[in-house]
Amino acid sequence: MSNENLQSQGDSGHADSHRSIIRSMSIMSLGTLSSRILGFLRDIVLAKFFGTGFQADAFFVAFKIPNLFRDFVGEGATNSAVVPVFNEYLVKKERAEFWQFVNVVMIYALMALSVITVAGILLAPWIVRIIAPGFMVDPGKLELTIRLTKLMFPYLILIGLTAHSMAVLFTFRSFVAPAFAPCFLNIAIIISALFATKYMDHPIYGLAAGVLAGGILQLLFQVRPLLRTGVQFRRPKTLIHPGAIQIGRLLVPRMMGAGVYQLTVLVDTFCTSLAMIVGAGGISAIYYSNRIIQFPMGIFTIALASAVLPTLSGHATNKNISQLKTTLVFTLENIFFLLFPTSIMVMILAHPVIAALFQRGEFGRYSTEITSMALFWYASGLFSFGGIKILVTAFHALQDTKTPVAVAAVCLVVNALLNFILMYPLKIGGIALATSIAATLDFLMLYYFLERKIGRLRGGLMMFVGKVLTATAVTGAAVSGMWSQLPVPQIALKLALTGLGGFILYGILCYALKIQQARKIYQWLKTLGSKQ
Repeated sequence: MSNENLQSQGDSGHADSHRSIIRSMSIMSLGTLSSRILGFLRDIVLAKFFGTGFQADAFFVAFKIPNLFRDFVGEGATNSAVVPVFNEYLVKKERAEFWQFVNVVMIYALMALSVITVAGILLAPWIVRIIAPGFMVDPGKLELTIRLTKLMFPYLILIGLTAHSMAVLFTFRSFVAPAFAPCFLNIAIIISALFATKYMDHPIYGLAAGVLAGGILQLLFQVRPLLRTGVQFRRPKTLIHPGAIQIGRLLVPRMMGAGVYQLTVLVDTFCTSLAMIVGAGGISAIYYSNRIIQFPMGIFTIALASAVLPTLSGHATNKNISQLKTTLVFTLENIFFLLFPTSIMVMILAHPVIAALFQRGEFGRYSTEITSMALFWYASGLFSFGGIKILVTAFHALQDTKTPVAVAAVCLVVNALLNFILMYPLKIGGIALATSIAATLDFLMLYYFLERKIGRLRGGLMMFVGKVLTATAVTGAAVSGMWSQLPVPQIALKLALTGLGGFILYGILCYALKIQQARKIYQWLKTLGSKQ
């Protein structure tokens, strides 16, 4: 489809149809699936060589620090402020004016990223002490974390520019490069880990170098598809641009929201660094369990949110609230359909999943116990994590970045209070449970305020959720029975058979309950069978 066609299409145009959204989501999901599989291989390698020891804790905290700032000027900023405004300019302005606007935004992004990076390197000793105060009891661990932080901070520039390049591609409904770019980070870290552990005296520094190499590869991967869009890299005559001002207005509350989210991350890191309360290895346990949770989140939620954002933005630009609501309900139904059964199965199989993936080398039984405990409680909030992502995307499409900030601020306080209440009896699991409870509150509040803003969503959504929950409950009971009764000694094979059986049963139940998604899957499988 030509760019001109994209510019002129209406609300009912092909690119904004549900089929187009699913096709775009499929591309994003395939790329994310590839990245997540590589990410699991990466984490298996890291777990084998570093386990949940002090070097792993130091690396994960150091890598987390530039990523704390990433949401201010990376994907979070582009999805909330840049993509909706880019979409508006592409539809309403001349193409030359659009590219001039893109160049202005890129220059502002590079300036902001550079300033933050330099400041982060200079202030690394204080940042590490604030984020992980528990490290101060171990001078060696503290010093290693500071050095790794300084080394990896330039990754922020690379991933920030990559995110802004993705914003241009999203605007043109080009999803392949953004979907597959994260694969390069995982590949770079895997190669660097294997090389460093074999040839370097201090292999943890090799991992840090791998992060930077991955950032470079991700950015370079965007260049060719950008050129295909007709991008024109030219120095603008002035940086004063009405579109940039519009993005700035949207970014101020969005940055406040990012700050609230990062405060939540800081509180969680603060609590997990207190080994005398939650036990040793808490930071690594949270990291590995989060990686499992991010697998379905990335494949389903993030992919669908990225695919649907340009469509929702188009409906909002054209003031077509009815179509926006229809698209939003369609998106939420798909998220719930996928994440409810995934949540219950991950909770039931948390311990064997962690054991099968990571328990080898330096990652022993203790590491499995604490990581599976965190995974169990994180999984209880999986549907909320997914729902939040979709609802926030809808607010951003409406160019309302203030409401999600206010809701996130309330939930930050709830999360922090629950952390300090639950971490004593449940240790590391209490921190994960606090996050899940706060996320559920976040989702419910966002849903309420969105209905107040655009009107009530289709009543059938509640009936849909009831049907999916019924199928999920039966599936959960069956999966628990299958795991305990299945006579298969090999844990990985047993997991695969149990998971496959659970999803097949869930599909059958949803088909019986006349859930449209299950019936479409059945028709697709029937069509494939007829072609054989």
